Amino acid sequence: MRSIARHRTHAPALVLMLAALLGGAGSTGFCAPAEAPTAEQTDDFSAWLATFAKEARQAGIRQSTLDATLAKARLLPQVLELDRAQPEFVRPIWTYLDGAVSTQRILAGKAQRQLHARALDSATERYGVPASIVTAIWGIESSYGTHFGSFRTVDALATLAWDGRRRDWARGELMAALTIADQGQIPAASLVGSWAGAMGHTQFLPSVYLKYAVDADGDGKRDIWASVPDAVASTANFLAQSGWRPSEPWGAEVRLPASFDYSRTELSVRQDSDAWAAEGVRSMDGKPLPAMRDASILTPAGRLGPAVMVGNNFRVLLRYNSSTNYALAVSLLARQIDGGPALLAPWPRQLKPLARGEIEAMQLALNRLGMDAGEPDGVVGPATRAGLRRYQASTGQTPDGYPTQELLQRLLQQTEADPR
Repeated sequence: MRSIARHRTHAPALVLMLAALLGGAGSTGFCAPAEAPTAEQTDDFSAWLATFAKEARQAGIRQSTLDATLAKARLLPQVLELDRAQPEFVRPIWTYLDGAVSTQRILAGKAQRQLHARALDSATERYGVPASIVTAIWGIESSYGTHFGSFRTVDALATLAWDGRRRDWARGELMAALTIADQGQIPAASLVGSWAGAMGHTQFLPSVYLKYAVDADGDGKRDIWASVPDAVASTANFLAQSGWRPSEPWGAEVRLPASFDYSRTELSVRQDSDAWAAEGVRSMDGKPLPAMRDASILTPAGRLGPAVMVGNNFRVLLRYNSSTNYALAVSLLARQIDGGPALLAPWPRQLKPLARGEIEAMQLALNRLGMDAGEPDGVVGPATRAGLRRYQASTGQTPDGYPTQELLQRLLQQTEADPR
């Protein structure tokens, strides 16, 4: 999921200290200035707003709300640039985790866990979600409230809805944002967040706010911007209603047997932890694997990196953000806020990451060799990993499905020799 506002429960000095400590690691929404919209774009945007305003009135949004929101909406080319931006290189997971689960963020998380113990413990008691998990989401989403984002939500969502690339999604979120303002709990001017429309301490989208936000401090408002109790309880409520199992951990780091079949390291492959244990999967400390139903084994860096067994609660975190890297970051940050260890197995930091163009070339080569890597798009997903595993198995390698420069060169050489 993805306003700089004064926090009722934060001392300003603490906010400034955390911002400096974390180095602006949250969803700030700042980037290089974009070019101003053309007159033609501005006119087209204004016409679109007028049409959408009619739809909003038909949906029951009051005219006074539309006057305070849509009537003042601006087209933001910067939002479009951010939406379309694609980094040249795909960051390896260890680089992502270095930032998301940094020493500074762990220390700040421990401090916030202590400072807001009453609100966090109350949310845990009510919803059954560990306080450390909620704290970790808070830390990754907004650096514990120091970086909400500085875009007016209605402006950002109206821009995305007008542009059309994600029209249906953005229109729905824009209508939800108008509904929030129309309910009168939050002033329209306070709807501020990331360029993609996410808001508050834990970066709720407007539709998520409407469904899951709660008033935990009893002031009659569901204020995820200025109230830490509301924000953390709302986050715990989302996770609980998404199926969090209080009786299970998110997962555990494991050691795989030498004969392990890496083709099964996908979230779609699930079995109870005792079945994995029967296959030789062991915990890193030698203790029995935690009891988990429908557990999966993941090797985010293939056979050369750590392995984790994850279960239902990890998949619930994926409902918050569909990236497995994100869910692992939340899980590891929570574990270390609680005083637990980082992953024990090292990452293969010596491997050079592939650019998106190189991944697309790999996908094309796999397809030419009949390995079916799916649509070449420069993104490594299940289809690409499956294609890589088929290729690795055909050449006598361990089929872990992890893309490397060495694999790319072998594929390119083979397709040049056998173009088919």
